[in-house]
This record gives sequence, structure tokens and C-alpha cells, in this order.
Amino acid sequence: QVQLVESGGGLVQAGGSLRLSCAASGRTFSSYNMGWFRQAPGKEREFVGALKWTGRNTYYADSVKGRFTISRDSSKNTVYLQMNSLKPEDTAIYYCAGDLGYYGSTWLEYDYWGQGTQVTVSS
Repeated sequence: QVQLVESGGGLVQAGGSLRLSCAASGRTFSSYNMGWFRQAPGKEREFVGALKWTGRNTYYADSVKGRFTISRDSSKNTVYLQMNSLKPEDTAIYYCAGDLGYYGSTWLEYDYWGQGTQVTVSS
């Protein structure tokens, strides 16, 4: 069982940066593949990026590629989403998710979810 808690959201101007954190509890956290998703009002949940449990493989949605970076600090049981060059269209609630077996972009496949953190980018 893994519990995930996101933090680091807030209000930022376009072009700015934020780093989201996803703190995990559970002894086997390092074995989990992790994903970041976001959901804007009135829109479906959208894939942002994923990190394989090895920490060596990542991939991103085209909309964030080159601007967002996922990383992991296993000593702190924490996964990060570094967001640079933010745009107003990045405004959403951001969620981290974890799964032992699945590494991909389909949110339904992830077993564990955090509560979300709001990111608002002003123009």
C-alpha cells in the first residue's frame, strides 16, 4: 500500500517555474512506476509524464516535452515534477500516481493517487 501527497502548487506568472513534490509512504515505493497527470476545469484528466521505477526512463506528453522534468529522490521517498516556461494552458490540478506494474499514459491503469495540487499560471 502506498499513500501519495502532492505539494508545491501555487500561482505563477507565465514563463515562470514551479516544482511539485509527491511524497510517498510505503516500504516499496522505490519499486513503483510514477506518473503525473493534470485536470483542468471541464476537461478530462490528461497525461503529463511518467517515470519508470528504475529512475532511468521517462517520457512526456508533447505539450510539456522540453519544459517539464520528472525526477525521483528515493532517499526521501519523493518524486518531483519540475515545470519551467509555464503557460496559462498549464493551469490545472496536478496529480501524482503510482503503480507497481504499469508504466504509461493511461490514468485508469494507476492504482494509487494523491489528492492533487492546484497550479495556476497567469498571463
